[in-house]
Amino acid sequence: MNAKLNIKSVNEYGFNFPIKLFVITILITLVFYILACCIGSVYISPITLLKISLNQTPIFNFDINWPQSHETILLNLRLPRVTLAAIVGAGLAFSGTIYQGLFKNPLADPYLIGAAAGAALGATIVISIPSITQINPNILPIAAFIGAMLAVLISYFIARNSIGLNLGTLILSGVAISTLFGAITTLLMIKSNPDVRPVLSWLMGSFISSQWTHCIITLCYLIPCMIIAIIYSRILNVIQLHDNHAKTLGVDLEKVKLILIITATLTTAACVSFVGLVGFVGLICPHAVRLMWSKDYRTLVPTAALVGAAFLILSDTTARTIVENTELPIGIITAFCGVPFFIFLLIKQRWRIYA
Repeated sequence: MNAKLNIKSVNEYGFNFPIKLFVITILITLVFYILACCIGSVYISPITLLKISLNQTPIFNFDINWPQSHETILLNLRLPRVTLAAIVGAGLAFSGTIYQGLFKNPLADPYLIGAAAGAALGATIVISIPSITQINPNILPIAAFIGAMLAVLISYFIARNSIGLNLGTLILSGVAISTLFGAITTLLMIKSNPDVRPVLSWLMGSFISSQWTHCIITLCYLIPCMIIAIIYSRILNVIQLHDNHAKTLGVDLEKVKLILIITATLTTAACVSFVGLVGFVGLICPHAVRLMWSKDYRTLVPTAALVGAAFLILSDTTARTIVENTELPIGIITAFCGVPFFIFLLIKQRWRIYA
């Protein structure tokens, strides 16, 4: 009898992961990845792309019937750039998913509690003092990462009290810290070198200086954080209930809040440290998945990451190809591409996001 009850319970309340949906999303992302590597001022065919990539392994050895410049462009410029765009898109999207679930707020994004303002301040300090970059050119991403973590840490300790972490206070403290750090950033821009274009370029985001090292470092943060997010995705579903209900079900809310905030913040800080502030990805992509497919965080977290990767690959490709001999900041493209699509989804659903 107990076995039958257990089987019935699993069948009735179990979770069936949408494999077909996930595979389709992976294939779409892969198509965008291949096209992004092929398209540019110099077109490289997908066959050549495949041969050049496979020739880097000890297994294959295709005859070189393409210009040497194609190999240089692909291996040193496009592949690391498109790969980093995919990693950053995935990281920002699943960080936004965590924040939206944790705060139960559809307007939450990875920059909600100060990560963007902190990263911007760290980067501005470095850019406005040229002697720092002359000592170590790689100090910029380190400063941005430290600034992002510092801003979130300050917001966290402001919101924490003897009872626990108040999420409403955390949002307010994040807004206050963001405003303060933003004011300091503006002051530094005014008082430093009158040419503020490098700072503005970083603030709008860019993948122009992408390297394989950046991809590896960002992945070192993304993979473990992604695993933690997937493990806690079921608890994110429970958190959508009232806090008392979650506690009744045995959820240690304070521990979960801390783990999820650290997970999302580390990922966000790692993503923005190399490419600057890329907007809308962490806000739009979770919504797109939620509106079109599923509200279950066990599906939402990994699928939103894939959609974020595809979206940012497409946006970056548009940024570097839409205007001849000019590269637009990625933030402009994500806004122009993302906002109309988001509005379309909202109208289609008649504004009933969580109905």
